[in-house]
Amino acid sequence: MNRRNDNPADPFKKALSEATRVLADDPDLAVSFSVDPPGQSADAVRLPQVSRRMSRDEVLLARGTADAFALQRRYRDPEAFARYNPPGEMARAIYEALERARCEAIGARAMPGTAGNIDARIADEAERRGFGRIREMKDAPLPEAAGYLLRHLATGRALPADAANVMNLWRAEIENRAGDTLEGLRHSLEDQSAFARLARRIIADLGYADQLGDDPDQQDETQEEDPDETEDREEADREDDAPGEDAAAEPERPQEETQEERQAQLSPEETSDSETAEETEQTEGEAPQEPPPPPPLSEADPDYRAFRTAFDEEVRAEDLAEPVELERLRAYLDQQLEPLKGAVGRLANKLMRRLQAQQNRSWEFDLEEGILDAGRLARVVANPTTPLSFKQERDTEFKDTVVTLLIDNSGSMRGRPISIAAICADVLARTLERCDVKVEILGFTTRAWKGGQSREKWLAEGRPLQPGRLNDLRHIIYKAADAPWRRARVNLGLMMKEGLLKENIDGEALEWAHRRLIMRPEARKIMMVISDGAPVDDSTLSVNPANYLEKHLRDVIAMIEKRRQVELLAIGIGHDVTRYYQRAVTITDVEQLAGAMTEQLAVLFDADPRARARVLGLKKAG
Repeated sequence: MNRRNDNPADPFKKALSEATRVLADDPDLAVSFSVDPPGQSADAVRLPQVSRRMSRDEVLLARGTADAFALQRRYRDPEAFARYNPPGEMARAIYEALERARCEAIGARAMPGTAGNIDARIADEAERRGFGRIREMKDAPLPEAAGYLLRHLATGRALPADAANVMNLWRAEIENRAGDTLEGLRHSLEDQSAFARLARRIIADLGYADQLGDDPDQQDETQEEDPDETEDREEADREDDAPGEDAAAEPERPQEETQEERQAQLSPEETSDSETAEETEQTEGEAPQEPPPPPPLSEADPDYRAFRTAFDEEVRAEDLAEPVELERLRAYLDQQLEPLKGAVGRLANKLMRRLQAQQNRSWEFDLEEGILDAGRLARVVANPTTPLSFKQERDTEFKDTVVTLLIDNSGSMRGRPISIAAICADVLARTLERCDVKVEILGFTTRAWKGGQSREKWLAEGRPLQPGRLNDLRHIIYKAADAPWRRARVNLGLMMKEGLLKENIDGEALEWAHRRLIMRPEARKIMMVISDGAPVDDSTLSVNPANYLEKHLRDVIAMIEKRRQVELLAIGIGHDVTRYYQRAVTITDVEQLAGAMTEQLAVLFDADPRARARVLGLKKAG
C-alpha cells in the first residue's frame, strides 16, 4: 500500500469520532465530516471538514463542534426539552440557546477539557456572524446573548471577544429584567425540568410571555383531576348549553324559504326599486371588473412570496458610502491583498491570451490546398496512399458576450473570502474588458439582521402564519455592464465596509441578476455565482418551512438552466454547490478562488465543446 496517498487527517477524524461517541454515551452514533454546515439528527452528527493540512483552527473547530453536539446528546432529555419548548419563534430561539448553554456548562464542570474546545466553536461562529462589529443592542441577537450570559454565569469562564461583545450589549438589560430569576440558575442546572421552568420564566421576564403558550405543568394538573368530577362538570355544561323547548320545537327552515319570506315582507315600492336597480346594472353597463391579481414575486415559483417588498432596495455601491470612504476602503483592499495580485494577474493574463487567440484566428483542417498540416503526416507515413492534408487560417466569429459576477455578500463571507472575491472580480473585469467582453458585478445581502422593517410590520399585524420571506433585501450594483472599469473600480472597496454583510437570500438575488442579464443585447450571456453557503435568513426560516429559501433557490436554478438564455455556473467556497447547480465547482480553500474563476471562464470560452464538457462535468458535449 502506498502510504504517501493516505490522508494525514484520517487518524485524527477516527479518533475524534470515537471520542464523540464516548462523550455522548452513544456507541452507535454516526459521525461524519463535511463542508456542509454542521448539524445533528436522531442518530448522527455532521462535523466540519478537516483538510489534509490539519490547521490548528480546523482541529479546534472540529473538536469544539463535536463536544457541543455530544454534550447535548448526553445531558438533554428530548421529551422534557420538547415538553417545555414554547411555540413562539423568539421564545423558542431563547429557550434553545439557554438549553445549549446549560449542556455545555454541565460538561465544562465535569470535563474541563471540553470548555476550551467549545470556546473555539463559539469564537468561530461569532466571527462568521460578525458579532465583533456590532455596536448597538438592537443589532445584537438576543437569543445568543442570553445563551452566552448563562454560560458565563454558570462556568465563570470568559467568552471569546466577539461573543463577549454581543453578551455585554445585552447584559445590563437582561440582568435588569431577569436578574432575580437568574439567581436560581445554579440550583436548577442539573435538573432538566427545573431548568426548563426557569428558562420559561427568563423568557417571560424579557417580555415574550405571550409566546410561551400553555404552561405544561398546569396541563398535567388538569389531566390528573378526578375523572368523575370532570364528567359531572361536562354534563352540567351540556345542560346549560342545550336549547330551550321553544327552540327545539321549531325545526330549522331551509335558507330558500327564509329568503322568500324576507322578499315578501318588502313593500311594492321597495321591490320595484330593487328590480329597477338590477336592470339598470345589467343594461347600462357591465359589472365593474376586479383588478387583476398582482404578478407573482417569482417566475420560478408562483407560491413563493415575501411579507413586504416595499423595504427592499436595489442600490448602486456609490450610494451606500461617501466618495472619501469608498477611496479609503479601496485602498485598504489593495493593501490587504497586494501579495495575491501577482498570482491572480498571471491567471488573468492566461485567460486573456486564450480569449484573444480565439478572437483572432482559427484553422480549417483536411483541405486539398493551403499550408501543409504537419500533424497529419504520420498518417501518410503509415499509409503512403493517404493523400496529404492541408490547413488554412480563417477569422473566427467571436460572439459579443456579457458576463455577470454575482457575489454573496452574507456575513459568513466576512474576512478573507470577501476580500479575495473582490480582488478576483476586480482583475477579471479588467481582463475581460480588454477582450471586449462586457462585465457586470453584483452583490446580494439584506438590509438588517433578524428581519428589519418587514419583521416589524409582521409583528405589528399580529404575526400572521407563513408570511414568506421576512427580511428586507439589499441588491447592490458594484459595476453595471456598460460602465467602464476605471469609473467602477473604487466601488468594490464597499465590500470591506463594516456592517454591510448580513443575511443571504440566494434565490431572489439569482432571479434579479438573471432578469438584468436577459435584457442585455449581447448574443451570449454568462452568469457566475460565488457563494459560501446555502441561503440563510433567521427571520424567514423561523416562521416558514425549514427548506423555504433552499427550495426557491433550486426552483430558480432549474428555471434558468431550462430556459438556456443564460449560461449559469457557480463556485462554492467550502460549500458543496454541485447539489444545486449543474455546472459548478467547490473549493475547500479560499486561496483557490482565483484559479477556479479564471479556469471556469476560460473553459466557457473554449471553442471545443468536448473541452467544455470535461471541465464543467457534463456527461455529453453540447
